[in-house]
Amino acid sequence: MQIRELDLKELEMAYGVLKQLRGELSYKEFEDLIYDMRYMNYTMFGIVEGEELITYAGVAVQTNLYHKRHLYVFDLVSGDKYKSKGYGTMMLDFLNDYARASMCENIILSSNFTRVDAHRFYEKNGFEKKSYIFLKTLV
Repeated sequence: MQIRELDLKELEMAYGVLKQLRGELSYKEFEDLIYDMRYMNYTMFGIVEGEELITYAGVAVQTNLYHKRHLYVFDLVSGDKYKSKGYGTMMLDFLNDYARASMCENIILSSNFTRVDAHRFYEKNGFEKKSYIFLKTLV
């Protein structure tokens, strides 16, 4: 088992796990968005065993006035049969090291109100609820 960066040839494997978190996203949309996000250096990491993806994380190092230089975790999900087995924590530990090596001051993520179990997981791993995110749909 290893944690490593996934490349564009592994999009189908990544989507197989990510769709459990982003069920409304078709493969075509996923692929198009991954290519669109390259400008921000969106990086896909995975915990991989052989040819199987266990946990997926999509992140980017960003800078803004509020969080300064930080690692933004856009996506973090383990495959259904691997949930609650420590892989999410293993990925967060890896992302902590990655953020430090990238000279980040914080790790930031957003989680839907309904994901109460995820909130407990993040809090158990040192995250604090700090703000609300407001969304206005334009379509």
